[in-house]
Amino acid sequence: MAGNTFGTLFKVTTWGESHGPAIGAVIDGCPPKIELSEQILAAMLDRRKPGSTKTGTARREADCAKILSGVFEGKTTGTPISLVIKNKDARSDAYKPYADMYRPGHGDFTYDAKYKIRDWRGGGRASARETAARVAAGGVAAAVLKTAGIKVSAFTLALGGIESQHFDPEAICQNPFCTPDMEAAAQMEQRVDEVKKAGDSLGGIVEIRASGVPAGLGEPVFDKLDADLAKALMSIGAVKGVEIGAGFGAAAMTGSVHNDPISPEGFLSNNAGGILAGISSGQDLVMRAAVKPIASIAVEQDTIDKQGRPQRISVYGRHDISAIPRVNVVCEAMVCLVLADHLLRQQAILSEHNRNVL
Repeated sequence: MAGNTFGTLFKVTTWGESHGPAIGAVIDGCPPKIELSEQILAAMLDRRKPGSTKTGTARREADCAKILSGVFEGKTTGTPISLVIKNKDARSDAYKPYADMYRPGHGDFTYDAKYKIRDWRGGGRASARETAARVAAGGVAAAVLKTAGIKVSAFTLALGGIESQHFDPEAICQNPFCTPDMEAAAQMEQRVDEVKKAGDSLGGIVEIRASGVPAGLGEPVFDKLDADLAKALMSIGAVKGVEIGAGFGAAAMTGSVHNDPISPEGFLSNNAGGILAGISSGQDLVMRAAVKPIASIAVEQDTIDKQGRPQRISVYGRHDISAIPRVNVVCEAMVCLVLADHLLRQQAILSEHNRNVL
């Protein structure tokens, strides 16, 4: 299976399946002398772990990332960092009724089409459980970005069609949906209760912001910063759309409205989302990810089995009602990975330039 490694200089490979003994990540290219500990990684992992939110699964996992290599006396050594997260609360038997059927909205059909074999226990490699390894790796990337004064954060912009109308950063930590609008949070709670009783699920929108990003990150053609950010976010299984800055709203604007005027004090607006011609402008990066509803639902649906025979299926078990807000930190982690990679790439360019000048 190709496509498990991400990045150019800051490389991350994730491994493992939902119901295997463990999942994990290997990070290669992390600079030395970066402060890193299992406690630092826990700060991000705690926001993603199962059983921690109103919309989340009842599966209980501690999600403690153990550092096996690449760190000595609390600092990175410049060698590969290996992380492992044990799976302790998997219940594979719950998936046996669906072993020979293709669950709508899942990768069951496509995995069989590609590999002619499929781990049906919770979705195997296609499970959202894999994202815990990404978050752990994102914690390493965040530690690298911290040395450059870069901070990445995410919040729920919309859930189940209810969109936040106000932005109060302090409210994000004061409601179970991690939205900056307490009034919207109350409406989201009512919506979640309604959908939960119906055995259905919800989608939403996550907004990610990165502050302290210097001008100059990103390559001007195929490795544009916005292109890499879009790929990173779209690689999350639940994400079906990405926009940066004004995004799709730009299609309805005129150039005079969309362009961000520049003054001696800086940019006067940020419709570009902090990226011009694929390169960071020094403004905050602003991205949004559209998150689909959870595919595992109790509502009966049409499907087929492995022999192509028609079937009716209802998927019961310990499933999320929405990937939000647990997916928020996954989006955050993927943005951290991209920015850490491009930060190191830019530092390499500047280092080479300085050598040539000297």
